[in-house]
Amino acid sequence: MPLTNIENKWILEHIQEAESLLKTLGKIPAPSHHEEKRALFIRDWFISAGADDIYIDEAKNVILKIGNTEEGPVSVVMAHTDIVFGDTDDLPMREENGRLYAPGIGDDTGNLVALMMAAKYMLLENIVPKGGLIIAANACEEGLGNLKGVKQILKDYEGQIQSLVSLDCNLGEIVNNAVGSCRVKITVHAKGGHSYSDFGNENAIVQMARLITRLYEKTPPTGAKTTYNAGVIEGGSTVNSIAGECSLLYEYRSESRECMQEMDAYLNETIDSFRNQGMNIETEVIGIRPCKGDVDEEKQNKLTKKAQELIYSVTHAPASLHAASTDANASLALGIPSVTIGAVVGGGAHTRDEWIELGCLKNAMAVAIGALKWCTD
Repeated sequence: MPLTNIENKWILEHIQEAESLLKTLGKIPAPSHHEEKRALFIRDWFISAGADDIYIDEAKNVILKIGNTEEGPVSVVMAHTDIVFGDTDDLPMREENGRLYAPGIGDDTGNLVALMMAAKYMLLENIVPKGGLIIAANACEEGLGNLKGVKQILKDYEGQIQSLVSLDCNLGEIVNNAVGSCRVKITVHAKGGHSYSDFGNENAIVQMARLITRLYEKTPPTGAKTTYNAGVIEGGSTVNSIAGECSLLYEYRSESRECMQEMDAYLNETIDSFRNQGMNIETEVIGIRPCKGDVDEEKQNKLTKKAQELIYSVTHAPASLHAASTDANASLALGIPSVTIGAVVGGGAHTRDEWIELGCLKNAMAVAIGALKWCTD
């Protein structure tokens, strides 16, 4: 589905605008659950581009509605606003050798800019889809955002959404399956005390070390790639105190619901075993990302094929298909055909030196316009 000469001409005429938008938006802080500054900027930018049916919902998603979205089927095309870092001041940015460096600049700011520019093209050309189209700059994709933004959209348009496309990842990547995850905070409480006079009392750090060792004795299920990780450990107070408390952030992931259930069971059995030995343990599930549900495979394959054709028309190279954890997890879990498509070229994701090639914006906008065209045919 190659772009028309008119579409390619528009992209070339607006490359500088896209670059300026990237440099402006990329400095605005947007930690998960605190994306309000970006949301306000994006809403006002869309209004200046001619949008009239636009709002910020309770999850801090910016929702642009085009066509009949009140009844009948709607398509959703989205890119997320949040980044992994908690900065509340302007984000650092630098440009070197054709690359723009900033936290979150590729994941997902560059893809978001491509979507915003593609939406502007639709608004300026007065392109109205046959059905309803929701263009969303959504919140809370990263980490413990727990997909709050996309879940709000799925709730608000329940029963209407026929497909969902998320712009995320690098150009040439297509995610058509969901890697689910469970994230748990485990806290051990112990008697503690003075390191000398109370020597021999229970030490929460030592107990947690035993628990982690047991968790790492688990052989991962073989039905699908399954991983686990002890990511953060905190505890104790001073070098001469026996720790009275220690906490762990632990997660496991798989694209298989059955494998996730096996990991659930092993964690619960391990916790119960240590409790039976007298250990005082609290657990709190702090994040769940669902695996793929019962999706109509014919419709899913059709959507995936469209994505492959789009990438090939832009790059003249085949795209790679894989499973990952993206906003599409939430829609796939509900049986909605969904894909995540990468539009930018960059690296260093989830580091403070993340970067994208400024020269990739032409292809990024082509991918975004191509994705929106599905919803107008």
